Amino acid sequence: MPIKNLHKIEMPRERLAKYGAGKLGTSELLAILLRTGPKGSNVLQVAENALRKYQGMSLANANIDELKKIRGVGPVKAGELIACFELGRRLLKDKPAALILSPREVWEALKDIRESKKEHFVVFFLDTQNREIKRELVSVGTLNASLIHPREVFEPAIKNLASHIILAHNHPSGSLEPSDEDLAVTKRLVDSGRLLGIEVLDHVIVTGGGHASFKEKNLL
Repeated sequence: MPIKNLHKIEMPRERLAKYGAGKLGTSELLAILLRTGPKGSNVLQVAENALRKYQGMSLANANIDELKKIRGVGPVKAGELIACFELGRRLLKDKPAALILSPREVWEALKDIRESKKEHFVVFFLDTQNREIKRELVSVGTLNASLIHPREVFEPAIKNLASHIILAHNHPSGSLEPSDEDLAVTKRLVDSGRLLGIEVLDHVIVTGGGHASFKEKNLL
């Protein structure tokens, strides 16, 4: 459905004006930058496809040729995105790294996925003082061992010289109870981290209504 056919208050720009940027999903923020989609697709679909292709947070590191391969993103839009991402990096360059110490802080940092209809698995990469080096969206979809491979988690940890990591994912159901699959994935990653010397400090489940910590539940 073309985005012009959406109810006015549902459109990203109107939602931004009414609720503020913090209430918008990542795809909605990207849609605002893209403005329009190609014939037959609305701009939200283009944004969601782009985030899916580049696993969300790595989109900001894509080059202009990679961005142009996304349907609906031509050279002009690709250039605008590159400029936007670079401006963001420069503005944040001298900002002190955030300390990620508690499940509450993880919950607050993930406001963009807390109420998502799909599960998002995110990894926080931390230095020796538990300061956030970066965070990365590893997968979108039902959490299971086949999707969350240790390689996808620890390759970027090694690349970014992380000493510790914190795992987090949302539960669209609103439940804060870990599933059997949650426990299995966590155990596998904790064991892999021990072998590599990169400690998994916690795994935090987040929802719109709260959070639950594996560490606090003695599940690590």
